[in-house]
Amino acid sequence: MVYSSWLMVHSHYSPRIKSILSLFFLTLLGSSAKSQAPFKGLEPLFTTPENYVVYHTDNAPVIDGNINDLAWQQVSWTNEFRDIEGAGKPNPAYPTKVKMLWDDSCLYIAAQIAEPHVWATLKNHDDIVFRDNDFEVFIDPSNTTQPYYEIEVNALNTVFDLLLNKPYRDEGRPIISWDVKGLRSAVKIQGTLNDASDKDEGWTVEMAIPFKSISLGSQNQRPKEGTLWRINFSRVEWDTKVVDGKYIKLALPEHNWVWSPQGVVNMHYPERWGYLQFSRQAINSVTFNLPYTELEKQYLWLIYYRQKRWFKGHQAYALSLHDLGIDESVIIGKKNSTLKLEATKHQFMAWITDTESKAAYSINQDGFVQQSNTTSNE
Repeated sequence: MVYSSWLMVHSHYSPRIKSILSLFFLTLLGSSAKSQAPFKGLEPLFTTPENYVVYHTDNAPVIDGNINDLAWQQVSWTNEFRDIEGAGKPNPAYPTKVKMLWDDSCLYIAAQIAEPHVWATLKNHDDIVFRDNDFEVFIDPSNTTQPYYEIEVNALNTVFDLLLNKPYRDEGRPIISWDVKGLRSAVKIQGTLNDASDKDEGWTVEMAIPFKSISLGSQNQRPKEGTLWRINFSRVEWDTKVVDGKYIKLALPEHNWVWSPQGVVNMHYPERWGYLQFSRQAINSVTFNLPYTELEKQYLWLIYYRQKRWFKGHQAYALSLHDLGIDESVIIGKKNSTLKLEATKHQFMAWITDTESKAAYSINQDGFVQQSNTTSNE
């Protein structure tokens, strides 16, 4: 029931609107019309993700829900959340924004959630919190899409945390019994909780996420200068009415407002999350620059999306890039890269190799992306 409900709420719509930001991102990927043609029809999945430089602090904020600590006052807010599908959709009714910091043990998150009617009902750890209005964090420390972590919290500070071995679209399964050990979270209400007779300002959330709790096996996810993670934030907002002085959810789809638009109503596309760059430099002194390898990976995702569509229509994967309408040689900016595909009916592996450096990255049918030492099984 938990898994089916999760899928129903998070994965029931398809891409709808072409984002104007895609034009900019596709220009980075290739300067010619020919190089842009393969992305046609998938533009919402190739808009430029948001980014945030998170600065190291020697004075960690107190996790009490009050986000007025001096530590928080020194760092910038993210851009305000937008509709999950991005450009072309209405702006959220109420603003949401986030700040982040880190020290040698934890990632710290502060969220400000404007809300005229603050309510919550779920009180037990690992209740399906998104059935209330909630704030959600998605983290992929390895930038490979597998595994990744999700933390949800409502205005009662009830936490739902889970580990996913891979996205649901690739037959991933949520491990709800997993917990973020050592997680500290707090909520502060600017108004009154569950009181429909007044108007509230909203609620704030603070979290401290220990790096060791999101490190599996021999992995060590403690960041260094310049470490790059993928992260996103979501706010689920339900329409309500007041009945006998209580908030009652209407039988309408929830609103999904996010920091970095997904291009599809599904948070479980980790490759669409924003970029989080860690720095020990002076606060506000670092400018984020998208690594060239991230531009290369977009062509791997192009192959992945095309292959999934091909499989849906043919019950088998395409055996060549030609079948997918993708050239083997691509120009990204002013550099040349080479694509290669090896496939059977039920599996595939694709590579992109920087012609100059010979560095290669690969992707498989499960959407697992990694740096590769070889571009062939030969």
